Formats: sequence, structure tokens, C-alpha cells
Amino acid sequence: MQRVRSHALNLARRECGDDHFRAFHISSSNVTDNIAVADDLIKRGMVASQADQVEEALSIFQQAAGLVPNSGLPHFLIGAELAQAGRMDEAEAAFATAVVLAPELDMARYQLGLIQFTSGRVPLALVTWEPLFQRPPENGLQRVVHGFAALTQDDFDAAKACFREAISLNRDNEALNRDLQMLLDRIDDQTQGPAHPEAGEQAVTPSAVSPEATEAAEEEPGLHVLLSNYQHHGPAH
Repeated sequence: MQRVRSHALNLARRECGDDHFRAFHISSSNVTDNIAVADDLIKRGMVASQADQVEEALSIFQQAAGLVPNSGLPHFLIGAELAQAGRMDEAEAAFATAVVLAPELDMARYQLGLIQFTSGRVPLALVTWEPLFQRPPENGLQRVVHGFAALTQDDFDAAKACFREAISLNRDNEALNRDLQMLLDRIDDQTQGPAHPEAGEQAVTPSAVSPEATEAAEEEPGLHVLLSNYQHHGPAH
């Protein structure tokens, strides 16, 4: 199972070297030097992150954020590290800052809504995801959030169809596809079990995790936020 930071690192790899800070609302000609230094810091932080040096990565990303205060990317990376460390309140705040600074940063918006959804604040998550709902249907995250919306209605067939479409559309983020496949497995476990829960309680709960998923979680201590939040907080209501 991929770690939560994999989503952030995949994004950062695509952005670094492509004037990514300018893409996130850096417009002043006086910040050229800061952009260059922040770019190097991001790359250093990514190396530390991949080495599981959470505090070192956080320190480096925070330095980058200080150099380019109008950029959402460093805050997104900070959020990913904090979520990886289980510091979900701080992660949520960092993702929220990233979204405020860079509303077009869809993965930050998705992760922010995911924390809200899996901690039981479903209406807030759906509001956070509203711009993702408006993306074209060939956008993978658009299908993902529609899948979660279907889950809130206990429409498991529609949710599974959306998640499968998202997997087929997503060619850039293997970690996300693995998370979605785990969720599909959990839905199958829930809906194909020997007994059905009482009306109103048909949620994808920790008890629905398959033995394979549980084994994967035990082997991978840095479990993605989707599974770890269901384990720690229970299902969304």
C-alpha cells in the first residue's frame, strides 16, 4: 500500500522544473531568487520525505513556504507529511491553506475533503469538493468524488462504477489507484458479506476490510489517510 505522501510527491515531481511556483500565483519579478531557492528546497524535502525523515521534510517544506508565501505547493507537501505522521488536524489546516492559495490544486482539495469525509464531516467534504464535481467527466478526481457522493446514499453500485472509471482515467498517480482499489475491495466485502447491517448503517466500516487489506496495512506502517482514518475514527455518518 502506498503512503499518503505518494500523492504529494507525484504532483511535486510533475511540477518541479516547470516554473511551478509561478503557476501557483507567484507574479512579482522581485521574487526570482526566492523561487530558485524554494525550488531547491522542495527537491531536498522530497528526498527527505522518501527517506521517511518526516521532521526534516517538514522543516524544509516550511522554509520553502516562507520564501514563496503565495504558493500553495509547499503547504500541500506539508499537509502530506503531517497526514503521514497521523497529525490530521494540522494536515487539514495545511491542505486548507494550499487550497486557499492555489484553488486549482485539485489534489490538495481532494485530500482536504478526504480528511473531512473520513472524520464524519461529510457535508463539509462535499462543499470542499464542489469544484471537483464541476470538472469534466474524463477527470479522474471528478469520478472519485462522485463515487464518495454515491457512498453517502448507500448506492454502492454507482460508487463502484465511479471508482473504476477513476482508475481507468488516472494514469499519473499509481498510489491513488491503489487506494481506490482497496476501497473497491472493502465495498465488495461489505455488500457481499453473509449478513447486511441494519437500515441506515450501511457504511464501509473497518470491519469490512478484507484479510488481504489488513495484512497490507500491517506490512505498511505508513498507511494512506483513507484507510487509517476509517480505522481511527470509524465510518463517515
